[in-house]
Amino acid sequence: MKHALIFRGGWDGHEPVQTSELIAKELEKRGMEVEISDSQDALLQNGLEHKYDVIIPVWTMGTLLPEAGRALRAAVLAGVGLGGWHGGMCDAFRNDTDYQFMTGGQWVAHPGNAIDYRVRITAEDPIVDGIGDFDLHSEQYYMHVDPGNEVLAVTRFNGAVCPWIDGTVMPVVWKRKYGKGRIFYSSLGHCAEEFIRYPQILEITVRGILWAAN
Repeated sequence: MKHALIFRGGWDGHEPVQTSELIAKELEKRGMEVEISDSQDALLQNGLEHKYDVIIPVWTMGTLLPEAGRALRAAVLAGVGLGGWHGGMCDAFRNDTDYQFMTGGQWVAHPGNAIDYRVRITAEDPIVDGIGDFDLHSEQYYMHVDPGNEVLAVTRFNGAVCPWIDGTVMPVVWKRKYGKGRIFYSSLGHCAEEFIRYPQILEITVRGILWAAN
């Protein structure tokens, strides 16, 4: 059985409790054991890299404590997966470039806030197999991203709010490696209700985390 650790906190607007519990239940349905912590102290356990197959940050903004950050990066370098969604993973710890180097991206804007936009699947990969392109009403994340990411889905900005980004194609879902660890990220999933309203978001997220757990 695979084991996951969710550590959650930070800004409440992304519903860290509701979203993490929803994802935990879906992972458990697929045979994974999930532990949830409301403290970064969970990252300081001895043998972190041996206890968990994947770690899931759900912690928008905030500060990653230095010792917790070192422990997290060491575990992923040693082969523990890292997976997450939206601001809980890639608008976390804005001042921590070591963390951003690991995740492969950082949120910088969502022009217009919640708007209508389209997600286009761009790769043949088990994480997105059979999903197909889809439309949604949510925050369209504009991100600074690592060019080494393996991109699975993208969105295109139309410039209605910020004309200078008209036509910009932005990664939405990607995977990558960090040392021996697998990294998965999806910018979708602003709140728990969106995982329910758009089942594609839930399926991509769960598949991606399972992939990160190897």
